[in-house]
Amino acid sequence: MMTYTTLKEHREYLLLECISGSKAYNLHVPTSDTDLKGVFILPQAEVYGMSFTDQVANESNDEVYFEIKRFLELLEKNNPNILELLSTRKESLLFRHPLMDLIKAEDFLSRLCMDTFAGYAQTQIKRARGLNKKINQSFSETRKDILEFCYVVQGSQSVPLKQWLAANQLQQEDCGISKIDHFRDAYALFHRYQFPRPVSLKGLVSGEQANDVQLSAIPKGVEPVAVMHFNKDGYTVYCKEFASYWEWVEHRNEARYQHNQQLGADYDSKHMMHTFRLLTMAEEIALYREVRVFREDRDFLLRIRNGEFTYDTLLQMATEKLTNIQELYAKSSLPERPDPALAQQLLIKIREEFYGKKK
Repeated sequence: MMTYTTLKEHREYLLLECISGSKAYNLHVPTSDTDLKGVFILPQAEVYGMSFTDQVANESNDEVYFEIKRFLELLEKNNPNILELLSTRKESLLFRHPLMDLIKAEDFLSRLCMDTFAGYAQTQIKRARGLNKKINQSFSETRKDILEFCYVVQGSQSVPLKQWLAANQLQQEDCGISKIDHFRDAYALFHRYQFPRPVSLKGLVSGEQANDVQLSAIPKGVEPVAVMHFNKDGYTVYCKEFASYWEWVEHRNEARYQHNQQLGADYDSKHMMHTFRLLTMAEEIALYREVRVFREDRDFLLRIRNGEFTYDTLLQMATEKLTNIQELYAKSSLPERPDPALAQQLLIKIREEFYGKKK
């Protein structure tokens, strides 16, 4: 079975190997890593066998190689990474098998690129909005409890439950609540001192990790000391945002985050740089019918990476670009999608020639 290690040991199955990422884009900085992407062909026995490996990568995933069938499948879908790999400049080529000359990017370019390049960039802009929110959020490490979202009616106003309890020198454990009919998330609140005989009041919550208030059995004929409202919707939203924020903190690229903090940028500047790269590449495909991997607009893109634009300015610029892209593709002579037979024809020809030569 083909693995990353096997491919490195048997380079005769390699069809293409390129430097990819920032160094191929001409967007590298001194701290940039060297990423590699490539294409391989499976040994003939594995193609005929029960197993099929369509992709291999190293542990850090900065070296990724696609089997020729998977490569052509993604190419037919106008996948940006695959079109970029096929269009890499000679300066970034480490190895190219003559059979790869049969595959030409221009034969696959279509109107799908508006969705795969610009559409993907558009989803990244939405993601950037969410990231912008997280960067500007701040949650303590301890989650707020339910009582923080409870309020007591006092006259024509409401006061926070914890404030009301403290003012009346009461403990939530000595209280009990029952539902009030036809009032959503509203409860009648009682205290032990109201009952001449001991009554089993459970308290307002079962514990610090509770996700809802708890009810007690209240004897009939007793008037509540207060009416309490639990802002359950607000609590639910808070819990989701709290969990999402700390998951982001756990998995974020700390070096990139610190870079953005130093710049004073309230967005992921590297992420936004690549969003604009994709938008411009989508324009170029409609205008020139080619995928320009090496970026001549390096200075502008690095200005984005360096946080020289405000978040709102970038969103406005991206919106204008998207409008222009839609107009360009509307009048473009590009086909709707690549010829579905082309990828299959190329796959058969490449396998026949490669395995024939191996024999």
